[in-house]
Amino acid sequence: MKIKQYRTQFIKELSPFYDAYEAESFFYLILEDKHQLRQIDLALNHELFFSEADFVVWDSLLAQLKKEVPIQYLLGKTNFYGLDFEVNENVLIPRPETEELVEWIISENAASDRTKKIKILDIGTGSGCIAISLAKNLPNAEVYAMDVSKKAIETAKRNAAKNDVDVTFIFQNILETEELKCQFDIIVSNPPYVRNLEKQEIKKNVLDYEPHLALFVDDNDALIFYKKIASLAHNNLLKNGQLYFEINQYLGKEMIDLLGKMDFINIDLRKDIYDNDRMISCKVSI
Repeated sequence: MKIKQYRTQFIKELSPFYDAYEAESFFYLILEDKHQLRQIDLALNHELFFSEADFVVWDSLLAQLKKEVPIQYLLGKTNFYGLDFEVNENVLIPRPETEELVEWIISENAASDRTKKIKILDIGTGSGCIAISLAKNLPNAEVYAMDVSKKAIETAKRNAAKNDVDVTFIFQNILETEELKCQFDIIVSNPPYVRNLEKQEIKKNVLDYEPHLALFVDDNDALIFYKKIASLAHNNLLKNGQLYFEINQYLGKEMIDLLGKMDFINIDLRKDIYDNDRMISCKVSI
């Protein structure tokens, strides 16, 4: 069968699960990954075809997509902040909103004195997307990254090697951490923040396949990670050090109140590309 014909069939079979634009994007992602062919290649050569062996691979992927397995897990990779990352069932798939958080940090620190090292700690690193992107784009950064999952740490280590950056990884549960071992210029975290009451808003591809350990918190203590990390930051941020968080879109006011009560200053709440409260930064009052 010609590839163009299969493309039509592929999109049609996914129509009960995804809109046509998304289904088409899946088709071209797989085409490039498995055959090193781009959309332009198919447009220029209508005679390209799949072999019988190709159909086995494509039909298997199609069956998984019908179950709403994330395309990133099927391909084993995704792009974040211009870098390639391995992703699997042990780590969250990096989101565009998190790229905005990374951009914020880089924009505020790229002009710093490059002869002076800055120490950064990423708490709950997952795939390592935040830590690795910062290490790649801030040459004077000494980056540390912590996670409670050994398998996530293993994935993040491979991503650091893939992207040719040095990151020190720490296997540790932040909720059980009494003190950090050194001082930092920047502490950043995208911790679990989705309340159980919000599960009905979560798409099936996230709810059924991404690690709940990295997603959900108890309804009655939704800010548990923020409280802990902010408390540690009080003792471990250097003078003029900055604390950055990605947050639950519904809890922006609560985060401002929390950080204010903990004597943080210069509290800055920002919206993401979808106009949701998503990022916050502050400094320790010294």
